[in-house]
Amino acid sequence: MKIKNCETYVLGTPWRNLTYLFIELEDGTRGVGEARVLGKTHTVLEFLKDTRHHFIGYSVYDIEDLYSRFTLHDFGVPGEVVMTGLALVEMACWDCIGKLTNQPVYNLIGGKTIERVPAYANGWYTVERSPEEYARAAQKVIDRGYIGLKFDPFGNGNLELTRDEFFKSIELIEAVHSVVGDRVQIFVEMHGRFAPHQAIEIAKAIEHLRPGWIEEPTRPEDLGALTKVAQHTSIPIATGERLYKAAEFRDLFPMRVVDIIQPDLNQCGGLLETKKIASTAETYNVMVAPHNVGGIITTVATLHLMATLRNGKVLEHFNDFADEHVKRAGTPYPEVVDGHFELPGGPGWGVEMDIDFLRRHDGEKINGIYADPGLNMFVNADWAKREQDQYNA
Repeated sequence: MKIKNCETYVLGTPWRNLTYLFIELEDGTRGVGEARVLGKTHTVLEFLKDTRHHFIGYSVYDIEDLYSRFTLHDFGVPGEVVMTGLALVEMACWDCIGKLTNQPVYNLIGGKTIERVPAYANGWYTVERSPEEYARAAQKVIDRGYIGLKFDPFGNGNLELTRDEFFKSIELIEAVHSVVGDRVQIFVEMHGRFAPHQAIEIAKAIEHLRPGWIEEPTRPEDLGALTKVAQHTSIPIATGERLYKAAEFRDLFPMRVVDIIQPDLNQCGGLLETKKIASTAETYNVMVAPHNVGGIITTVATLHLMATLRNGKVLEHFNDFADEHVKRAGTPYPEVVDGHFELPGGPGWGVEMDIDFLRRHDGEKINGIYADPGLNMFVNADWAKREQDQYNA
């Protein structure tokens, strides 16, 4: 069954755009993919126009060949934009394949190993950077039943914190821990900010709190720096949201510098490539906690992936605390109940998208080009508010 046509939509929020690609097959079957790429929405949309010849007119079933067409046939080295565009198409193909076979996607890639997926919250700390406000916000996460929560308390830190910022950040972490205790895990996000010596100092200062992991303590491309941090802390290390290909993950494993990988399937070329990355991690006893800052389709697709993994750990979720309107882009939206997602039902992704909703909530444009406000976390100390006050006003 060949792909006949495609169309795109953008769902806007104050800090991220969610891009949707719908493909249509010869028999009218439609499938959807989703991606979020900060600062490059327009670029990804134009890339999809440039690469229509890589998927229009081809069989929807030929996922491996689709990967080759996008990554080899143009004779470039695929990076974030290429792998995001590929993921949009690949995810839409899987949705169609599930509908054609009347199967949920997880049944097509190995079947399920679990019935529920543990969830942790992100995007919850859109408040003033004070211990009192962070503690109050953390309590709201616990009240909703999440088994963990992640946050970056480091303001606009880069490479090294001032002494005042160092102690302020540690106080924020301690305030959150004082609320959640040891039975709810805290995950400390560093966003690849720090030089190794600074990441090590932070790790030593919070080691007694037993966080579930520290995430991207150093620049993601600097494995030497990551190795140095790993040698000086007992806290598990997580990384991978800014690695885009299986080959980029490959070097992490034999070096034994990572305990949890965090591939983002809408930036790793889609479901099948991410599954390969996760399976390789399993051979090194490394767990998988996928990065998920997406909307309904990325969340659902990642649940399908997690259902099939033997080394899955937990799934990230933003949309209960930031930009809750994105949950209305389709139905049914997977809700977190007792700290877990239930597996999706129905063929394909099992989601019915609301095109009218997407049209009504188009992303902001400047001179006809989608604006990408992003986070500016290396400049703006209050980036973590994600403009939610302005948005909710």
